[in-house]
Amino acid sequence: MSDKLLDFGGKVALITGAASGFGAALAVALAERGAKLVIADFNADGLAETVDKVTAIGAEVVSAVGDVSSEAHAEELVGLAKSKFGRLDIAVNNAGIAPKLMPFTQIDEKTLQHQLDVNLKGVAFGMKHQMRMMAGQKDGSILNVASMAGLGATPMGGSYGAAKHAVVGMTKTAAVEMGAMNVRVNAICPFFTATPMVDNPHLNPNNDDKELNKTLARGCPLKRIARVEEIVNVMVMMLSPANTYMNGIAVPVDGGMSAM
Repeated sequence: MSDKLLDFGGKVALITGAASGFGAALAVALAERGAKLVIADFNADGLAETVDKVTAIGAEVVSAVGDVSSEAHAEELVGLAKSKFGRLDIAVNNAGIAPKLMPFTQIDEKTLQHQLDVNLKGVAFGMKHQMRMMAGQKDGSILNVASMAGLGATPMGGSYGAAKHAVVGMTKTAAVEMGAMNVRVNAICPFFTATPMVDNPHLNPNNDDKELNKTLARGCPLKRIARVEEIVNVMVMMLSPANTYMNGIAVPVDGGMSAM
């Protein structure tokens, strides 16, 4: 007998930001558990690599390269799910960009707008079209990838924190609006994790991964940053077809930081 908690057989899952990091790892994890996939990213080469990985597992997959901040792209992805698979059971709004570090007194319009375009509009437009389709089905689960920066302060990353707080707020609003239609909306809020987003020039100008990880983990009870699979394992649990009563919650996965 299959384990209902881990059986995604026949489920159709849409994942943005699937070229690397959480998105790529989640695509593989869901493919291994029987899901059909609609995946997207602006990085065509990375997305093609993820397509190859899930195809090798035996998953049915359709992909699209595009700009997550564009509403037309969000609509396109839901349309792909409908035309290819006839439904959409799961949507993961994962695509995001790292912050440019600066004190709040130096935030400029370009930096703030870029954060809001990708990290806020990408989720808002994604949910808009995902929820419309799921409402018609009277079933669906959406997971938004926020951050611990969406639950607390983000010194030197105010624009990023603003966008991620907005993601948590939109998650709660959508969960309340869509609950009566059996569409559940939740968010996951990871601590620093060893992804390409963390390994970027804004956070790691000296290209010293060991020193960067030590710095980022300062104050964490587990004394380290997270591994990608540790966050993805929680994402799988939150998306489980057997997890049917979790709604409107932002789950911190932070090595104990929120207990401090």
